[in-house]
Amino acid sequence: MDALLKPRLEWKASDRLVPYPEALAEMEARADAIAAGTAGEQVWLLEHPPIYTAGTSANDADLIDARFPVYRTGRGGQFTYHGPGQRIGYVMLNLRHRKPDVRAYVHDLEQWLIESLALLGVKGERREGRVGIWVARKNREDKIAALGVRIRHWVTFHGVALNVNPDLAHFTGIVPCGVREHGVTSLADLGIAATMADVDAALKQCFEKIFG
Repeated sequence: MDALLKPRLEWKASDRLVPYPEALAEMEARADAIAAGTAGEQVWLLEHPPIYTAGTSANDADLIDARFPVYRTGRGGQFTYHGPGQRIGYVMLNLRHRKPDVRAYVHDLEQWLIESLALLGVKGERREGRVGIWVARKNREDKIAALGVRIRHWVTFHGVALNVNPDLAHFTGIVPCGVREHGVTSLADLGIAATMADVDAALKQCFEKIFG
């Protein structure tokens, strides 16, 4: 009976660049189906074409140069860049079958990123008052991963974004997550020659450890 109540989590990976509106529609439909009990949980790994997304806390002054399409979205957070070379993990879980605690869920997403980065040879850290995962560098700190979530009927959607080898110049069109005094980095920028397959393997391994 438990297997029927809690279907096995499905992993999905897209090799193509998935347009944001298409991904959003598919993600919302899956989340609704999970809430209705007609579909199982899913983690979807993908990349987007270059875009900026604005979360519910976005400040329009943080959009410096709208050189790419801008999408207003219902996730938490501020302005974020998505593009090729960045691994997106859209996480659709039923927290009613897990732990119905939003703060704990966000903490687990952060821990998932931290442990995945550790497997790839990078020390990612939380910072008080700043969303995302950060890397301490000489005389500065850079953000390597972002997260933004939405929860409806205790089903999660949206998720995380890990910079593997994106064009970091694309981030200059926004103030990422509203933080002006720090920069962004990536695995490639840190000298880590990881492929998307390497990143996916680390994410899958650490997800099971954190979320079961």
